[in-house]
Parts: sequence; structure tokens; C-alpha cells
Amino acid sequence: MESTVAQKLDALLKLQSIDSELDAIRKVRGALPEEVRDLEDELVGYQTRIEKHNQELEALEGDIQNNKVAIKDAEKLIKKYEEQQMNVRNNREYDAITKEMELQALEIQIAEKRIKEAYAKIDAKKAEIDSTSEQAQERQKDLETKAKELDLITGESEEEEKELTKERESASKLVDERLYKSYTKIRNNALNGLAVVPVNRGACGGCFNIVPPQRQADIRERKKIIVCEHCGRIFAGVDDEIEEDTDKKKKKTVRGKKAE
Repeated sequence: MESTVAQKLDALLKLQSIDSELDAIRKVRGALPEEVRDLEDELVGYQTRIEKHNQELEALEGDIQNNKVAIKDAEKLIKKYEEQQMNVRNNREYDAITKEMELQALEIQIAEKRIKEAYAKIDAKKAEIDSTSEQAQERQKDLETKAKELDLITGESEEEEKELTKERESASKLVDERLYKSYTKIRNNALNGLAVVPVNRGACGGCFNIVPPQRQADIRERKKIIVCEHCGRIFAGVDDEIEEDTDKKKKKTVRGKKAE
């Protein structure tokens, strides 16, 4: 059996009431959840940067070792060429060997220069790692403080939030699927999270624009779903408290006059 419009509106009102309570709980946390997530992401970034620097350090140290090996190899060749020079048969052989020795000496100079440059880069990388580690430690302290604060606030309302979440799951099942999609869309676009509102003091309870009397009469009947023509929120009813108070005051005034 299909629900009446009044039943659909009641289901929406129940869902809105639960969501508003959940919003209030989450509002107490403020920006803490986002701040904690941002700090966690920032720390991951620092760790990634440190790991990259360490990999570059390993590569530089590998280059130093390779260049040291190259120097030893060049020195062995020079020693070998020196021995060969003692047994040359002519000037041409002597000049050729001398040229090879000079080339190996140049290789040693180049390797030594590369080693010096690598050590300078290592010092710079270590300084960057130290600086990044210090920043990470500071942000870690901030994270621990924020996380404790969030845990404290969350702990105070954890059971209530779980209960409300369960209630919300049950309440959402009672809402028409098409209406639920509209409700969700309106809530996502509303800064205050209100998708279902009453007409209060003759105005929309969401955007506060005036609702014409005839439209208010249609809303009271609850025979069809009516939305605010300005903000699109769903009207659940009309708050008549002000009118009732005014009527009571009028009746008291009339009674007072009769008594006189």
C-alpha cells in the first residue's frame, strides 16, 4: 500500500530530525577531523621526501665508491705503464705510453672532482633530511595533540552517534526513493543541512522568504509535496504558534471586556 503524502512528510521530518542531531554532534568537532587528516597527509609527504633523499644519498655513496674504484684502476695502469716505460725500444713507444699515463692521471683528477662534488651533495642532502625531520617531528606533535582532542570529543558522543546512525538507517528506508534522492541533493546544497522545513512566521524556515497565504493553506492540508520556490526546500507544515498566541490574547482581551 502506497504511503499518503502526510506519511511521506512525516518520514522526511523524522529523517531530517535525526540528520540535524548528527550535524550538531559533528559541528562540535568543528574542523578537527579535517585538520587531523591534513596533518596525516602532511606527515606522509615528509616521510616520502625523507625516503627520496635517502635513496639519493645511497646513489651518491655508490657513485663515490665507483669513482674510488676507478682511481685505483687508473693508479694500477699508471704503475703498469711506468714499468713498461723502462723497457721501451724507441721514442714513439715511450711517447705513446706517456700519453696513456697522462690520460689515466686525468681520469684520476675527474674522479676526485666527482667524489668531492658527491660529498658536497651528501652534506646538502643530510641537511635537508635533518630539516625535514625536524618539521615532521613538530607536525607529529601537532597531530598527536589534535588527535587526542578529537578522540576526547568523539568519545563523549560516540554512543549517541552510533545510535542515531542506526536510527537514520531505519528512517531512511521509510522514505520514498525519489524523495530521498531529492532530500539528499537539497541537504548537500544547503549550508545548514536543512532540506525539510516548516513555514515559520509566514516565511520559509530555510531561506526566510515570504510564503503566500494560499500556499500556506496548501501546505497545511499536506495533500501534495510543496517546495519553496526560492530555495527548493520541502515544506513539512506551517508553524501556527504565533497565530495561536495571538488568538489566545484576543480571547483574554474579550473576556476582560465582558467582565467589566
